[in-house]
Amino acid sequence: MKKAVMYGAGNIGKGFMGQLFFQNGYNTVFIDINPDVIDALNRDKAYPIKIVSNKDRHEMIIKDVSGIHGMDTNAVAEEIARCDIMCTAVGVNVLPKIVPNLANGIKLRSQTGRPLNIIICENKIDANLYLKQMIKEYLPQEYHSFIEDKVGFIEASVGRMVPVVTDEMKEGNLLRVWVEPFCTLPVDKEAFKGEIPKIDGMVPENNFEYYIQSKLFLHNMGHSLTAYLGKLNGYTYIYEAIGNKNIKTLVQNAMYAAAKALSAEHHKPYYEVKRYANDLIDRFGNRYLGDTIDRVGKDLKRKLGENDRLLGAIRLCEKHHIDALYIKVGVAAALLFGEEYEIKELKMEVML
Repeated sequence: MKKAVMYGAGNIGKGFMGQLFFQNGYNTVFIDINPDVIDALNRDKAYPIKIVSNKDRHEMIIKDVSGIHGMDTNAVAEEIARCDIMCTAVGVNVLPKIVPNLANGIKLRSQTGRPLNIIICENKIDANLYLKQMIKEYLPQEYHSFIEDKVGFIEASVGRMVPVVTDEMKEGNLLRVWVEPFCTLPVDKEAFKGEIPKIDGMVPENNFEYYIQSKLFLHNMGHSLTAYLGKLNGYTYIYEAIGNKNIKTLVQNAMYAAAKALSAEHHKPYYEVKRYANDLIDRFGNRYLGDTIDRVGKDLKRKLGENDRLLGAIRLCEKHHIDALYIKVGVAAALLFGEEYEIKELKMEVML
């Protein structure tokens, strides 16, 4: 059986990539530092995901899985050396912490000469370059040619929404994840080394910059804007906020502006990008995901970064002379998001 290594047994790891790997005949080894999760994976060899929408709810059992604790460095390196495909979904802030394990796995893999493709499911532009550089800095020069020639750092555009699962949603199973039906993963076709694996649901794309910017400046921007406006109106959940007619209009207009900018930047038909924006807005309204405003809006200092979802979208609009007023309203709402995120200490300049 083909083997996949999934670094990160969180919501995206289990709720998205685990499903894709299972449905395509892979045995998946999860690497994580949560001992309870690792023990449960090794005990059950399976876990449930609940696929929910406003129209339907059903459960799928993901099988052929196991786990390794991230502190077991030798076991992690051996799995990386043997696997057919690998993926990370640990969070941008955690990526530097897993570099030693990745580097040791690549070092061991170099003895076989086999290519290694790493799908990077992290919310960061140029995450591929970021991770590659850290690994090269960690490993001696003698391994750099193998990294350049044989290791593919594959950017991915993660569009599936997987919320934080509450104890109630777990329904007595630590491993249960709730997800939306959308299950398509665009990846950078040009970044693969060797043969591209055929995985239904994974779509290798050229001009991948469009998919990265679309995820950040359309999906993430609209999602965050819904959270910030929802907080101002006293809502708890994303579906409640987008259900407010006025908030929906503001979010829609902001996303249409970003869609026009993306269309101009990447020569995509505007109606196609706009249609995707409308589909996202409908998906924001999925009440059964239970996605909270606090979860979507948190980590404000990063999300108000110069090239991140809000300010980055504004810059792209301004580049193409498109009015970004509604996105700027989102920035103002973000700055009022709440004292718990230490807004008063946020050091930045926002031109409104």
